[in-house]
Amino acid sequence: MAEHNDNNAADVVLYEVRGEVALVTMNRPEYHNAQNSQMTYALDAAFRRACDDDEVKVIVLRGTGKHFSAGHDIGTPGRDVHKTFDRASLWYDHTNKPGGEFLYAREQEVYLGMCRRWRDMPKPTIAMVQGACIAGGLMLAWVCDLIVASEDAYFADPVVRMGIPGVEYFAHVHELNPRIAKEFLFLGERMPAARAYQMGMLNRVVARESLEQETLDIAGRIAQMPRLGLQLSKQAVNNAEDLMGKRATMDMVFGLHHFAHAHNELVSGDRLGGYDAKAMASSQRAKGGA
Repeated sequence: MAEHNDNNAADVVLYEVRGEVALVTMNRPEYHNAQNSQMTYALDAAFRRACDDDEVKVIVLRGTGKHFSAGHDIGTPGRDVHKTFDRASLWYDHTNKPGGEFLYAREQEVYLGMCRRWRDMPKPTIAMVQGACIAGGLMLAWVCDLIVASEDAYFADPVVRMGIPGVEYFAHVHELNPRIAKEFLFLGERMPAARAYQMGMLNRVVARESLEQETLDIAGRIAQMPRLGLQLSKQAVNNAEDLMGKRATMDMVFGLHHFAHAHNELVSGDRLGGYDAKAMASSQRAKGGA
């Protein structure tokens, strides 16, 4: 296939095909690729496009700028939690729903539902991670089959500071062992790439300047394998994870997550426990390493 590129400076997600590899690129570098609903639905459309293209064998997810993703958008001018979008699942619109139903319906669609669907894409996926991969950014990396990170990458889920037990796609115990997952959550501090690799969360850690080439090289080698063999192998491993409790744990923690949102709103009037993007960033800078 000839290389084509549909990039537009205004697009929050860019889509490009190089040979048999589709590159899906988050493009909000001025906000460190914070994920609003607009970006979520654009990612879903890009992934669907890659899955529909028989010439695409492997999908790479990456982010422009200094950071892979600073997480969910909780404070940029593009925050769109109150906007209606054409939904990808059968969940109803959240925008006119009262109380805890507002976030429960929204996050079933755009966080838990989207991430589960992306995890089950029938083609191998690779997250190419540089800089920050925080909270909601973890969800985007964790749904991918492989993670290749630069040496300067770091990972954190600091939402326990909000009184919330981790992000909605709760894969912590499967990405890390249980004791390290507790440390990761209890401290909410940055885990450097070297330690994330040691814990088995990453497949490769490479120099920043060679991150793209190393990732595309791996993608190209995977693309030489038979499409059906790749899909069946992916399905086998994902099913094994679910038999080990991944999906059931996620369902249980999603309920706890929304109890925490409701509790925060009852106590303080703020679903996020008084934290905005600036306060969460400051809490990360206060302590550098996990």
